[in-house]
Amino acid sequence: MRMDDERESTNIEDVRGSGGGSRAPLRIGGIGGIVLILGALYFGVDPQIVLNLLEGGAAPSTTSQTVAQAPSPVDDAQKRFIARVLASTEDVWTSYFAQMGKTYHAPHLRLFTGGTNSACGYAQTSTGPFYCPVDQKIYLDLGFFKELQGRLGAGGDFARAYVVAHEVGHHVQNQLGIMQEMDGRHGTSLQGKNGQSVRLELQADCFAGVWAKRANDAKNILESGDVESGLNAAAAVGDDRLQKETQGYVVPDSFTHGTSAQRVTWFRRGLSAGDIGQCNTFSASSL
Repeated sequence: MRMDDERESTNIEDVRGSGGGSRAPLRIGGIGGIVLILGALYFGVDPQIVLNLLEGGAAPSTTSQTVAQAPSPVDDAQKRFIARVLASTEDVWTSYFAQMGKTYHAPHLRLFTGGTNSACGYAQTSTGPFYCPVDQKIYLDLGFFKELQGRLGAGGDFARAYVVAHEVGHHVQNQLGIMQEMDGRHGTSLQGKNGQSVRLELQADCFAGVWAKRANDAKNILESGDVESGLNAAAAVGDDRLQKETQGYVVPDSFTHGTSAQRVTWFRRGLSAGDIGQCNTFSASSL
């Protein structure tokens, strides 16, 4: 990606090396807790572990004893890259919202190592990147990118940019009231191949594609192989692929993010259209 000359966002909170602090149990219900639980699926982590953390319980000893370390030069380079990607999302969504007659309020992104408190509960590396709608912050341990490239086989700049853009997509949903609408849909299934959480996640994928399309049209940031890198990242975190890898079989009724094919389809749809009007997963008869 051509990002070296782009500005860096000032909405970065870097708490790496400061330690995780004391665990704060989840104080909210609804979509805030759901989004945090969904983040665990990036790693194929048992959601019950996250639920235990949200309730103020202890994590497994190997995780709870994580000691925060000072950022390495590689991490600092990644921080600068993430700050540039975040700035790009700010520019794109500020312009897009203005076209709709709305004001975009950019999220903050907190970089942490090991664990940190959020308004949605205690976050740690094993929960994966996630967006908390209560404090409107994105939480990211840069160690996730090693997992993305190593275990999940999805490396490259645009794969990392896709992760950030997806979480920003959740913030866009929050800003547009989509999350609140979903939270009020009582009696509808959250999980399952056609569940509400799947539709929420696929729409965030589509919004990530919208960002990439508009950012590239404005500043020509994409290079050869970048789109493939993003599509590979989307496929790497499909429910079917993660379940097959972690437990050896697939359970569609437990899906929360969508299949690899679905994630690629909706990301590609946003990337092609550059229009959030093409991202209405909630009215789609087929995902």
